[in-house]
Amino acid sequence: MKLLESSRFEAINASLCFEIGDCKIVGRIESYSCKMVGSDKRLFKSMNAEAGGGPNDLQALSPPQSALISQSPNRVYSRSQSDDGEGHLCDTISRKTLFHLIGTLNASFHPDYDFSQAKSDEFSKEPSLDWVMSSVDSNLFAMANQAYSALRPHLWAAMDSEITLAECDIFSYNPDLVSDPYGEDGCLWSFNYFFYNRRLKRIVFFTCRAVSANSFEYGQDELEHEMNMEMEEECAASSGSLLGGILSKQLHFCSPVPDQNMNQHRHH
Repeated sequence: MKLLESSRFEAINASLCFEIGDCKIVGRIESYSCKMVGSDKRLFKSMNAEAGGGPNDLQALSPPQSALISQSPNRVYSRSQSDDGEGHLCDTISRKTLFHLIGTLNASFHPDYDFSQAKSDEFSKEPSLDWVMSSVDSNLFAMANQAYSALRPHLWAAMDSEITLAECDIFSYNPDLVSDPYGEDGCLWSFNYFFYNRRLKRIVFFTCRAVSANSFEYGQDELEHEMNMEMEEECAASSGSLLGGILSKQLHFCSPVPDQNMNQHRHH
């Protein structure tokens, strides 16, 4: 997957960050070509070899988020079979399309996370563009009303210009807490949407999360304190001299900047 440069997306991303009260919203939109590069080809070959079959083999997806709110009268979604032994209808995805979604995640979160072992049931196909737009808008309006009101028309116009939204299949990534790159304490909500245009062979990835600012700052302060304590202990252990004590006091006033994004994804 190759990241496609977009000045419009860069401008949107610069504005897609809001601090509202004790909450912070951070999001980004990115465009990727589905043309495989060297590492993609190796991963795709590995996926096919592991599962057997071909790139067009279908795999089951999880129910879309909309089904959890209100089930369609025409379809009932379930991960399991019913009591009478008949499986409920569910959406499916080809192995090649699933690979494109996984490749997009790997490219977007590289090098901090690896999604190569993600399975089809961690993804869903969303029912419509209108539903996805409404879901995104509801989340952002609820927490950043005025700021998002100004950004909204530019965001959706930029995405439509890049990917032609009406032609897209829309998927979402909904992992468990262990696999979620946004699974840190204080995350209030998050979403990961893929807008896939088969004709253009392109995916626009829209990811966003809301975090409690208090929990984020508390976690940062705690980590800095722990790092300072460890450095002091190492310094004291290495030398019992007066020089060691002086260095320890000096290090106390150094505040190393922690890396907030190095929690590795658990898919290995």
